[in-house]
Amino acid sequence: MAKRRTQADKSDASARKVLKAALSLFARQGFRATTMRQIARRSGLSVGNLYHHFGGKEEIFGQLIDQYWQVLLDPELPLNKIFSAARFPEDLEEMAAAIEQVVAENSAHILLIYIDVIEFKGKHIKAFYQQMADRFAATYAERLAARQEAGELGEADPLVAVMLATRWFFYFFTVEKCFGVPMHFGLDSHQAVHEFSKILRRGLDPRDVKNP
Repeated sequence: MAKRRTQADKSDASARKVLKAALSLFARQGFRATTMRQIARRSGLSVGNLYHHFGGKEEIFGQLIDQYWQVLLDPELPLNKIFSAARFPEDLEEMAAAIEQVVAENSAHILLIYIDVIEFKGKHIKAFYQQMADRFAATYAERLAARQEAGELGEADPLVAVMLATRWFFYFFTVEKCFGVPMHFGLDSHQAVHEFSKILRRGLDPRDVKNP
């Protein structure tokens, strides 16, 4: 039993090495330009051993995409705890900070999303994004509708607003941290989050001076 467990542990360790090596290569040079031989060399395994763990290069790519989805769906992720509290839009700055952390810690995986769009026409990411509205609705819809009914929120759909805010912050920090383009809005991240939050809370319509 102990021997079998040791072999399984070694197999798991080898698989982790493969995924780590493949992530680095895919993120830097794309899917098609990366070969199984390169992945094997980077991970310290033979090509034959690589195929023992994975059916092929696309399987490795798919597992790496799945790793990122697992991060995003983890209930212990600070961002998901913010979502669960459902304090939007009061929590916009807190949400932005949590998204910045996610992007900073998963930049290589995020680049795979763009590679999937370019090289696979979004084959590996469609399902996750197709289910996004349902996930947000399950978390926010009832509470936001009650606040809107009570007159605490304006006429714009608050569920659309929270999804827009999330994607907006993800886009901003992806350009900054994954693409290496700081100040692309002409603002540092603190200033940008402040302006984004102000727009999301107040919009651009002029406010009644009597009811600011």
